[in-house]
Amino acid sequence: MPAYLLAFHGGRATTEADHDSLSSDAWYDWMSGIADALIDAGNPTTDSRRVSADGTVTEAGADRISGYSIVAAMTMDDAIAIARTCPILSEGGSVEVSELVEFDDDEDEDEDEDEDEDEDEDEDDGDADDDGDADDLDDKDDAEKR
Repeated sequence: MPAYLLAFHGGRATTEADHDSLSSDAWYDWMSGIADALIDAGNPTTDSRRVSADGTVTEAGADRISGYSIVAAMTMDDAIAIARTCPILSEGGSVEVSELVEFDDDEDEDEDEDEDEDEDEDEDDGDADDDGDADDLDDKDDAEKR
C-alpha cells in the first residue's frame, strides 16, 4: 500500500509545555483515530533553517515545516481525507500531502542471484580444475612425461 508524508506547516509553536495542553489531546485523539493507517507518528519540529543551492543558510520563515507523520493509504484522495482531519488545521496550519516513492531493492537482489548462478556454472562446466593455479601446471607436466 502506498505511503504518504503528511508535512505540517504553521500552527502553534510546540514546546514541552504543550504536552499537557488541549492541543496535545487533539493530536492524541487524531492519531488514535488513524492508528490503522499510521506508519510513523512522526514528531513536531522546532528550530528550522533553509539551505539553498549556493550554501546560503536562512531562517525557514513562516511556512516552515512544523512536524510530520507518515500514513498508508490506497490513493492520494484517501491520504487527503486523513489530512483533512488533522488538528493542525484548527490551529491555523496546513498539511502538505506527498506520496513517498519506494525504491525497489529487488533489482539489486536479482543481479546478485544472476552473479551467483554464473559462478555455479563456472564450477560445474566439467573441468576438474581450471582455476589457473599451480595444480594446472603439475597436470601439464604429468601429461608431457607420458
